Amino acid sequence: MADDVTPQRLMQLGWGYAPPLILEAAIQTGVFDAIAGGAHSPEAVQAATGASSRGVTALLNALVGLDLLCKDPAGAYRLGIEAETFLVRGRPGYRGDFFRHVSTRLIPSWLHLTEAVRTGTPPRAVNREEEGTPFFSDFVESLFANNAPGARALAAHLDLAARPGPQSVLDLAAGSAVWSIALAEAAPLVEVVAVDWEGVLPTTRRVVARHGLSERYRFVAGDLATAAFGTGHQVAVLGHILHSEGEARSRALLRRACAALAPGGTIAIAEFLVDPDRTGPPLGLMFALNMLLHTEAGSTYSFADIASWLTTAGFIRPRILDAPGPAPLILADKPA
Repeated sequence: MADDVTPQRLMQLGWGYAPPLILEAAIQTGVFDAIAGGAHSPEAVQAATGASSRGVTALLNALVGLDLLCKDPAGAYRLGIEAETFLVRGRPGYRGDFFRHVSTRLIPSWLHLTEAVRTGTPPRAVNREEEGTPFFSDFVESLFANNAPGARALAAHLDLAARPGPQSVLDLAAGSAVWSIALAEAAPLVEVVAVDWEGVLPTTRRVVARHGLSERYRFVAGDLATAAFGTGHQVAVLGHILHSEGEARSRALLRRACAALAPGGTIAIAEFLVDPDRTGPPLGLMFALNMLLHTEAGSTYSFADIASWLTTAGFIRPRILDAPGPAPLILADKPA
């Protein structure tokens, strides 16, 4: 064994479960909101949150260790830039609800990883409507802020407002409708067909209404394999869907999407990509295990994989559009 090898990194990995749970505890007890509201001492945070003195003190110090809070020499706690931007309720970039999803939905499933690796089957598959409806309706809205920057980048790139006449957007497995909302907000003549399971569409309707766009949406309930997509759309959007479908269903879905587009129309796909040799990036590789735990055939794929599916489905010019957020976008066109 090399003299400079230590187990330090393994020990850090062993505690990898702790940071998301620390964040969840801070969000649920209102620690970030309290500090944003002017509570800077442990006593003030305790009074604002109603939590225990012992618990608040330990939690505050752990958040300092994670660089989410700063602690001055006088013992006052202040928000770090990430907490200031993303973890205070009511602020535009708030993403705290994602950690409730991690603690209540994801971590319990990951406790069954060994069994899933041995059997190749998930403890429960959420890519089917009966199991998936409560899973997705519970958290898709919390992902809105994560995907909004990428959605706005897509809207700027497509620039539908510069095109003559009405533009129809097909939002497949719409969820919070974050992708189509950005397109509709950027172009007043955009009309959207949003497709999702019947139990998820109330969330879709609520978010669309909050953005004042209900009159420009038509909602279609159904599974992606059988729902009526219509035809003649200028844009089709698949926001983080293919990874849950697996290759066979993804190929079929892309064929259906191509048929629903007008000639010259564009498909936009958001996905966690992996390198062709599956050596990175770490998020994409770990997310493949998340799909093992939650779907029957889902995984993560390389750009080359998805590009080949697109060309087989009838699309041309597969390409990557760099976008802010957790994943790039893949664009392709239906021949004119």
